[in-house]
Amino acid sequence: MAGVVVGERRRALLGPLGALAGVTAGFLLVGMIDPNEQGHYPTCPLLAMTGVFCPGCGGLRMAHAIAHGQFGEAAGLNLLAFALLPVAAFVWVRWTISVARGRPLETRLTHPLVIGAFAALIVIFWVVRNLPFGHALAP
Repeated sequence: MAGVVVGERRRALLGPLGALAGVTAGFLLVGMIDPNEQGHYPTCPLLAMTGVFCPGCGGLRMAHAIAHGQFGEAAGLNLLAFALLPVAAFVWVRWTISVARGRPLETRLTHPLVIGAFAALIVIFWVVRNLPFGHALAP
C-alpha cells in the first residue's frame, strides 16, 4: 500500500517537473535565438497595430538577457515580469513541496483580492509604461 502512495506522488511530481522543463527549454531557446534580431519572432500584434506597448512587451528580450546573465538589462526591458520571477519561483517551490507531501497547494495568492490587486498592477503598469513620464518602463 505504501508503494502505491509513493508511486502516485512520483507521478504527481511530473507536473512541477514538466513545468520546470518547459520554462527551462523556453529560456534556452530564447537564449540561443536572439529576439533583438529581426525575423526570429513575430512582432507584438498590439504594438504593430497601435504603437502601444502591452504588459508583455520586452519579455522575450528580458528572457534573452537573463539567459546571458545580464540582469540589469533584463529589468529594464520588462520590470514587472522581471520582478515577478521570484514570485513564480516561490509558487513553483510551494507546488513541488505540496505535491511531494501529497497535499493540495495552499496559498493566499489565489484569494480574489490578491488576484484583483495583481490584475490592477498589470493594468497600471500597462498604462504607465505608455505615458511620457513612464518612458523608463518601456522596453
